[in-house]
Amino acid sequence: MNESAFFRVLKLLIFIGDVLFFNALFLALYSTGHFIIHPLDRSWLLFLVLTNASWVLVLFYTNPYKIIRMAKTGSVIQHISFAVFQHFLITSTLLYLFQFPQVHFWSLASVYSVFLGIALGWRFLFIFFLREQFKRNKYLQPVAVLGYGYLALQLQRFFHRHPEYGYRITGFFDPQNKPGRNVGDLPAFYQHVSENKIDEVYCCVPEVSHIQVKEVINWCEDKFIKVKVLNEFRAFTLKGIELERYDNIPVLRVTALPLDDKRNQLTKRLFDIVFSGLFLVTIGWWLFALVALWIKLDSKGPVFFIQLREGINNSKFGCFKFRTMQVNKAADSVQATKNDPRITRAGAFLRKTSLDELPQFLNVLMGDMSIVGPRPHPLFLNEKFAHMISKFMSRHSVKPGITGLAQVKGYRGETQQLHDMKGRFRLDVFYIENWSLIFDLKIIFSTVTNLLAGSDKAY
Repeated sequence: MNESAFFRVLKLLIFIGDVLFFNALFLALYSTGHFIIHPLDRSWLLFLVLTNASWVLVLFYTNPYKIIRMAKTGSVIQHISFAVFQHFLITSTLLYLFQFPQVHFWSLASVYSVFLGIALGWRFLFIFFLREQFKRNKYLQPVAVLGYGYLALQLQRFFHRHPEYGYRITGFFDPQNKPGRNVGDLPAFYQHVSENKIDEVYCCVPEVSHIQVKEVINWCEDKFIKVKVLNEFRAFTLKGIELERYDNIPVLRVTALPLDDKRNQLTKRLFDIVFSGLFLVTIGWWLFALVALWIKLDSKGPVFFIQLREGINNSKFGCFKFRTMQVNKAADSVQATKNDPRITRAGAFLRKTSLDELPQFLNVLMGDMSIVGPRPHPLFLNEKFAHMISKFMSRHSVKPGITGLAQVKGYRGETQQLHDMKGRFRLDVFYIENWSLIFDLKIIFSTVTNLLAGSDKAY
């Protein structure tokens, strides 16, 4: 079976599955006595006909069966939820217009809730099956790349790292045809695309001039071939970009980060307050008392160690921790190392289990920190690496966190080498650019599992 036939069969199977599940749910409610329409009224048959017809109508403008090779989980959920919700509105309108007797709204809502869950599970099953086929080098989409340079090599590495997306680069072509680079001018490129029946090409700027890109687009449009243009946007480290048009002038607009949105800020803040509040009133109050007693019995000095650190927009705040060292003058200027003689017996356990960080829930309630975010560094570390890593302080565009993506990926504790801090910074930036409440919950779950498993870097 060729690729196009395979995808047509796949879409048909998904459609048939949706229709069967959808009708089965309504008939199951009817047969068990949870009627959407009174059983003495045979108009329920008309109702089923109308709902099935309206589902076909929804398909035309929501296209829930479109197969996207690089579809993300969030976009799939959003796309299918929109289609199901639209059908729910249409069905509700039909019930009202035709005045079906004794319509049970909650029965109708329950059908659509269950159907949404089934439809999503059904699609994710097919996405998994499809990606497994791609990994076995089946039904790969051939693509050609025009412009041989940094971006072309990055694209090649991306497709190699993600075989589940099902792309295969058939060749690189350099329209400039310079010595020492991959060969192939535009005529050779056109011939290659035609002979290999390629329906998607990539043009890498600046190796391909704007005049050449325009020529390629015009040629591909006549052949119904998709064209994608890659450009160098590494300057926008922390921002996304969107394309706008001022008449014939294309304008790249630097877009805001997720947490620049006031609604997202409010969502994150409410989550922080609820989560930290629940922890403190259920576990924190008695655990704090036990830890405080142990610290006082183990060594002289205060229970808490308060260190000045930088928070959002480089504002300074006092970060709370349980004291884990003997009182010493170098606490603010020298990082803890393995087998550090300053660490007390109680402190060694607290650092190993990360219990020394628990007082930062107070920082969360005070608004200086968040449950999840880039970890706040001591001031001397920020001063050291700000001059060594480009845009290092941009990690302070959001509130620091008790835990973070970098920590659950293994970048915690002592920062021994520059590449360690670069790895931590890279993950911090990824978190800031891709924040969502679901992302926070995943990081919290990973933090708990990592704590239970233990870490060699916790000292």
